[in-house]
Amino acid sequence: MPTRLKDNLNNRYFEAANQLTSKRARRRIVAYVESYDDVFFWRTVLTRFENEERYFEVMLPSHRKLERGKKSVLMNFIGHTELGRDMIACVDADYDYLLQGATAQSKRVLDSPYVFHTYAYAIENLQCYAPSLHNVCVAVTLNDHRIFDFENYLHQYSEAIFPLFVWSVWAYRSGHHNRFSLTDFARVADPGGFNVFDPQPSIDHLRRKVSNKIRQLQAEYPDNKAEYLRMKDEIKALGVTPQTAYLYMQGHHLFDTVIVPILNKVCNRLRMERQDEISRTARHYTQRCNEMSCYEHSLQDIRQMLKKNIGYVLSTQYQRIQQDLEAYLTEQ
Repeated sequence: MPTRLKDNLNNRYFEAANQLTSKRARRRIVAYVESYDDVFFWRTVLTRFENEERYFEVMLPSHRKLERGKKSVLMNFIGHTELGRDMIACVDADYDYLLQGATAQSKRVLDSPYVFHTYAYAIENLQCYAPSLHNVCVAVTLNDHRIFDFENYLHQYSEAIFPLFVWSVWAYRSGHHNRFSLTDFARVADPGGFNVFDPQPSIDHLRRKVSNKIRQLQAEYPDNKAEYLRMKDEIKALGVTPQTAYLYMQGHHLFDTVIVPILNKVCNRLRMERQDEISRTARHYTQRCNEMSCYEHSLQDIRQMLKKNIGYVLSTQYQRIQQDLEAYLTEQ
């Protein structure tokens, strides 16, 4: 049986099942997501909207073929106007939000009332939401000493990459991404080595790399100034500011190459502080060993804590997701 026909029958089954159940039973809405990591994120998003009338079940797009990914999710929905009431798709925005319908996939993501997206590039960007990163450090190290200003650093980082970010969006909107790909952008946006107590050289180095790449692009596209300025204005109108560009760059690059290395260095310092405190204040050897063992067993893994970080609930992007869901549920 063709996949689309199966999905159509599945949705009709969900609708029929909801109609046949008791009026007191809650309506079941299936929310398909891209991967295992997305399940927890979208469960956090959707929980607020559950009540005595409805609940959500978050799952991958197929149990039969173990299919994953954005395309797999969207293929189950797009083009079927009869789908949607009891089946929705929840995906990363990637560049589709910024492309504003310039590609077929972008148009599908933005136009369908049953497809919800992150507004940020991916869930990883929201997990790296700057105001929440100190709390991640506390969860990992159990040390609440603020030794690093994540918000200031990521503001400066974003301001440094923003001019090149505009070029990146332009390349994908205009079909020139084969000359300046996301991989090319990520390579330049790598901050490289960085000192917790003196991060400015890292930002200065990044600015030089960005300037060099921009000069190269300007030489390659000398007549693009007006188009570039128009693109910058459009991007800003979508809510992207020079200080928040990190939320819209490739998510796994931000997570793996920018944030995790910083967290490793900050958390190592915070662990050392706590261990030094234990060594300094212990009354005797046995107490020091017992306290050190207790502390070390309480430490958490940085990557896992970052994946479980829900500090993004205070972000504008998260609030926009909530507004979209409220509008969808109001119309049902």
